[in-house]
Amino acid sequence: MALPGATVSAMKEDFLHYVWQQQYFDKHDIRTEDGQPITVLRPGHRNPDAGPDFLNARLRLGDVEWNGAVEIHLRATDWHRHQHQLDAKYDQVILHVVYAADAPVQRTNGSAIPTLALGTRLAPGLLAAYDKLSTQPAEALLPCTPLLGQVSELTRTMMLGRTLLERVEQKAERITALHHSLAQDWEATAWHAVAGAFGFRKNAEPLSRLARALPLSLIRRHRHDAHQLAALLFGQAGFLEAAPAEEYVEQLRTEYQFLQHKYNLHGTALASHEWNFLRLRPANFPTVRLAQLLALLLARPSLFDALLTARNVPALEQFFMAPLPPYWQTHSRPGRPGKVAGLGRGSVHLLITNVVVPLRVAYAHSVGNPELVETAVSLLDHLPPEHNHLTEPYEAAGFRNETAADSQGLLALQHGYCAPRRCTTCSIGARLLRQ
Repeated sequence: MALPGATVSAMKEDFLHYVWQQQYFDKHDIRTEDGQPITVLRPGHRNPDAGPDFLNARLRLGDVEWNGAVEIHLRATDWHRHQHQLDAKYDQVILHVVYAADAPVQRTNGSAIPTLALGTRLAPGLLAAYDKLSTQPAEALLPCTPLLGQVSELTRTMMLGRTLLERVEQKAERITALHHSLAQDWEATAWHAVAGAFGFRKNAEPLSRLARALPLSLIRRHRHDAHQLAALLFGQAGFLEAAPAEEYVEQLRTEYQFLQHKYNLHGTALASHEWNFLRLRPANFPTVRLAQLLALLLARPSLFDALLTARNVPALEQFFMAPLPPYWQTHSRPGRPGKVAGLGRGSVHLLITNVVVPLRVAYAHSVGNPELVETAVSLLDHLPPEHNHLTEPYEAAGFRNETAADSQGLLALQHGYCAPRRCTTCSIGARLLRQ
């Protein structure tokens, strides 16, 4: 059976997954390719791991009831192209669902697997709607724009609520993985998460490595001594070795050499060339971010407890906006004068979004407190939204973007659904297809 030309170039298996899961096809007198009548008692559930696409399906083939898996392909020959006939995981398949049945398929023992072809059973309107969604140009950030007027405000709102939670949970999963890698020490987890986030986009990776090169145990020993803590931070970051000679820098250099020898830190420091200064304003220099991190460590003896218990956004703003030590108020790099401001409110809001909220959610999951998840996510309702080239098309299409919660939902919608064209797994796309 040939695939319609307008559809085959854009159709993905995800579309057939959606059709099968929702049972959106003509079920009158459905039969396998060899003539057996089929009754779908349960389509099964999607398999997120390796193996058949749907598990625990229940079907009646002829007079026999079967429980097992369903595998889905555009063409039946994809079974052989993917080498499933050699993989025992696919021996549990009881039905092969395809768009076009162009070949019979078998299990590893040679037994035949019944095939159901859906190509002639899909409503033309469903194919046309899918074709409109899937053939939008790659530069179209929002592929359903031409059809969006058909979707209610409620559907949009519910989808953004879903994508917001998905984005927060993804960030929380990274925090949880970090927590497990640090012997389940929440204070150390907070230090690593905050340090990496202080690098923002350009220097997140080197600052994360600096956190590993400067264990929390050392910070705890010296966090009440501004001189020693500055020596450790800037020394381990690699900024003291080639800094211009001046009295304060020489003092830091001498102190760092002593601490480096005392704690056997040789070979663990970063090099200055590993940091990014290109196209950054002085306020965003990694040396300035280090000075702001130094100020935070000196002013706040316990990161995790404060981040967990701060009641609201103003309290968190006050927490992060610690005053810079005098030297770092007038130097953008060690030995190089330049007026430096403290951490800005916009940067603090990014830290709340990317550290505080996911940290609280990860902790809530670890202690089994769902209410804490809700209160953590609600912080985003009290932060201003982001406006950028990714959110603008959604705003132009009528999506609300009034808070950081809205922005995070829109960004998750773009990255998780619109960009990869996962329209069939999006409530908005599914609604359009269903109509």
